[in-house]
Amino acid sequence: MQRLLTFVLAKLIGLYINILSYLAPQKATRLAYKFFSEPRDGRLLKDSLPSVLREAEAKMVTHNDFIFQTYTWKGTNDCKVLLVHGWESNASRWKLFITYLKKAGCTIIALDAPAHGLSSGTEFNIPQYAEFIDVLVRQQKPQYMVGHSLGGATALYYQSHYPDNSIEKMVIMGAPCDFNSILNNYIGLLSLNGNVFKLLNKHFLENLKIKTDEFSGSLFASKIKIKGLIAHDVNDKTVAFKEGKKIAAAWPTADFVQTKGLGHSMHDDKLYTRIYSFLFDGK
Repeated sequence: MQRLLTFVLAKLIGLYINILSYLAPQKATRLAYKFFSEPRDGRLLKDSLPSVLREAEAKMVTHNDFIFQTYTWKGTNDCKVLLVHGWESNASRWKLFITYLKKAGCTIIALDAPAHGLSSGTEFNIPQYAEFIDVLVRQQKPQYMVGHSLGGATALYYQSHYPDNSIEKMVIMGAPCDFNSILNNYIGLLSLNGNVFKLLNKHFLENLKIKTDEFSGSLFASKIKIKGLIAHDVNDKTVAFKEGKKIAAAWPTADFVQTKGLGHSMHDDKLYTRIYSFLFDGK
């Protein structure tokens, strides 16, 4: 019943936006972008953080008009790894993986994305997330970065747009490749018309400097020179397996790991062992 209600509500919202696109295009654009960019889940409350985050050293970092939350698990050596979560998630999604990283004695750093966890803002977009990452990378100088889902897509964008940094190796898990595939999924979910699609494209170009046809993980990956490991599950129902293959095909210094049965979350002992080996054993 809940699925049916959600489906009907999405279609009614889409119908309303479609009508507005002819009568009040600016309002239609605002609404369409709001539903596209505002996460419905992933927020945290400061007084009830998950246990894995309570174990970390928490720090809020100010960047322009935003505040983003960071977490640090101190290690015993000079190695540092940065973890970048995805859509409607937060830094606690790394709980299982952190147990593996601690074996290496490295310092582990994670952050909450814009409008996620304890970070400020109401909307998520990749360029802003990349700015947060850049501030943290320049402060902490991690050698390794691991990104999941849209966090992986942001890591690709970051490394291609901010190449002069300390990152030596990158791991990308379950990441989407083409921005248009994400946008088209949203358009389909709400049954938005072509007029709304044009309005959104205009908004992305004018406000975020994003040309949706050119905003592609494969394009970003083709510019990356460091070593990479890309993992994607054939049963991923959130981000199609072919998206990961596209990224892998464009990144000549990256290896591709195909998994089965992990879905989109990709929590798995065997995969985490493979990532550990790639980061710390050079395999």
